[in-house]
Amino acid sequence: MNIFEQYLDKLKKTLLKLSKNGSLILPDKLDGITAEIPPSKFKSDISTNVAMVLSKINNKSPNDLAKVLVESIKKEDELIENVEIIKPGFINIRFKPIFWTNFVKEIIKNSKTFGKNSKENKKNYLIEFVSANPTGPLHVGHCRGAILGDVISNLLLFNEHRVTKEYYVNDYGNQIINFTKSVYFRIREILYNESFPLDNKELYPGEYIIDFAKNIISLNKKIDFENFNKIADELTEYSIEEALKLIKINLKNLGISHDNFISEKKLVKNQEVKKVIDFLQKNNFVYRGKIKAPAGEDNVKWVEREQLLFKSTDFGDDKDRALQKSDGAWTYFASDVAYHKNKLDRNFDYLINILGADHAGYIKRISSSVEALSKTNGKLICKVSQLVKLIKDKKPFKMSKRKGDYITVDDLIKEVGKDATRFIMLNRSSDAELDFDFDNVIEKSKDNPLYYVQYSYARIASVFRHLEKDLKSEIKISKYDFEYTNEEINILQKISEWPKCVDTACNKLEPHRIPTYLYELASLFHSYWNLGKDNPDKRFIDKEKKISDEKLIFLKVISNVIKSGMDIVGVSVPEKM
Repeated sequence: MNIFEQYLDKLKKTLLKLSKNGSLILPDKLDGITAEIPPSKFKSDISTNVAMVLSKINNKSPNDLAKVLVESIKKEDELIENVEIIKPGFINIRFKPIFWTNFVKEIIKNSKTFGKNSKENKKNYLIEFVSANPTGPLHVGHCRGAILGDVISNLLLFNEHRVTKEYYVNDYGNQIINFTKSVYFRIREILYNESFPLDNKELYPGEYIIDFAKNIISLNKKIDFENFNKIADELTEYSIEEALKLIKINLKNLGISHDNFISEKKLVKNQEVKKVIDFLQKNNFVYRGKIKAPAGEDNVKWVEREQLLFKSTDFGDDKDRALQKSDGAWTYFASDVAYHKNKLDRNFDYLINILGADHAGYIKRISSSVEALSKTNGKLICKVSQLVKLIKDKKPFKMSKRKGDYITVDDLIKEVGKDATRFIMLNRSSDAELDFDFDNVIEKSKDNPLYYVQYSYARIASVFRHLEKDLKSEIKISKYDFEYTNEEINILQKISEWPKCVDTACNKLEPHRIPTYLYELASLFHSYWNLGKDNPDKRFIDKEKKISDEKLIFLKVISNVIKSGMDIVGVSVPEKM
């Protein structure tokens, strides 16, 4: 039940009536008219810009037209208590208390669907996220993007879209060769007591490589570790398998699972890169040419050479992009184009890529390739996950780094837990840098948003527990003749915003809106709860250890929304804290 959508539909019917009797001139389409949440300083439930949208065609100022519309709006809806005109022409509407009683009845009746957008056409999404190189454990730099991709998936699934979650395994190229060599040298260190070449900066020195080496040795495969070149392919396969095992454990500890893992190496082996290059050549998107030195590159050292180039400038990129290296090997970009052709061939409505901050400059070129391949703009949506700064004692936080030269996801989870990691990583828009403050995360106060939201649910659960009722069970009430107080209506107003919050978060792919909303709802609830400390009439359970149906339903509605939101974020709602 989205009261903003419902009221907008009702408002448009009123406008059509006024148009038929000649009181109002309407355009062919009623686009641009909205029913929104009014600013908190106004004592209103809904605000509409209708007078401003229709003022020009009716040759009246927004304020004058609003005066004309107000009486008709009130007349058409018996649940309206007051209508106020706010300059330059907004119309703010406040409902009678009975509206909120009806609202509560409706959302209890439809508790399983409250917040979902039932009118929206359902789409088929492919979301690619994490896609870290399979050379070791996930680190904090991957963590935010992993959670962003997972919660966007949860949001879309909540709104009943179809979602496939995918991990692109970059198991081809020089990095993988260096990774495999690192495993090889650790194996020789274990078997033959040879020193690992720490002076080789291309190798991976992390101690996790030792674990990989031990696991491969324990497989008892008859591998001769004397000559790297002879066993490179086989060892690479085992090494990547070990890395992916670890990555999947990291993801599981974060509460994340993928539907597909797509291998870059297999795309190359299956000639998919060559096929996509042939496709681009056939459609005149490829040519042989030279590119100038990248910005900031030493022009003296830069060697211009003829390469196979993609015409990304045709799609607004600042320069054309190389598809093939001088030695004939495909570039990372060429493999990525092939992968996106693979995605397109699977007929998804939208492709969503979650990229790290260091890949923000990559968006234009890959978007250009998708436009060339699909002949459509907007099929690919890229979301950038900005950097995370870990802070403890008001200083940058350093942990023991057994896993290599970075802080791992598992280190972070061991420090603060999965729930805190997920919730706090979403506590700000993904396009802004995030300060992850450990001191706030462990505090049991308003400064810890996760605790504050979970505590609101636990408080509600404590009321049900005292009454020997199950918070998760449905509540059936025969009569809804309640009269909610102004404090309760303030909370119900916030509850009414939940479908709009979900809709906006889903359409804009901005999951940070969910924890923000939950924190605001929790703040209102805790303030209301605290009124009972000084006023016994405001307590949920009376002296006879009973609760009114009115308050029972009120608490149930709040708990349902908190549970629904926390499920989307992927964190728990404990009943005791």
